[in-house]
Amino acid sequence: MHKDLEKVLYTEEEIRETAKRLADQINEDYAGQEVVFVGLLKGSVQFMADLLKNIEIMCTVDFMCVSSYGNGTKSTGRVNIIKDLSEPIDDKNVIIVEDIIDSGNTLNFIKRYFSAKNANSVRICTLLNKPSRREVEIDVDYIGFDVPDEFVVGYGLDYCEYYRNLPYIGVLKPEIYA
Repeated sequence: MHKDLEKVLYTEEEIRETAKRLADQINEDYAGQEVVFVGLLKGSVQFMADLLKNIEIMCTVDFMCVSSYGNGTKSTGRVNIIKDLSEPIDDKNVIIVEDIIDSGNTLNFIKRYFSAKNANSVRICTLLNKPSRREVEIDVDYIGFDVPDEFVVGYGLDYCEYYRNLPYIGVLKPEIYA
């Protein structure tokens, strides 16, 4: 698995420090309030776990599974809800937790979807942000790292469901996915 990577972009330690920095900001922004953290499966699981370890405000956790990629490397632009929320979010502060924002299509869809479900507020927290690939404008409230336009895997991010278990984030060699 490790031999399939060109390089490591972010180490396990750098990711942990970033999760703490983002959690500290969320704790400050939502002091005295409650938040529902919604992780987008499957990629957000590792990041969300590290983020939540540092959250000190009252919160609940939920998950959604959505897809706009299938087994490809580019977004289809059409978002499919595979697993919806388990609890209502009416009048609640929601923070969507994502592994990476690429085209912005998925997060744009989810943000509008949550607003239609009468969420009090909807913010986005992402480990990785790839603004060079944006197809739709989207406000991202909490960003771990801005990444170059390279195919990244590890720490929850996959290629055809593989590499999610790497403890760091690396760049996949093009011959692996070409």
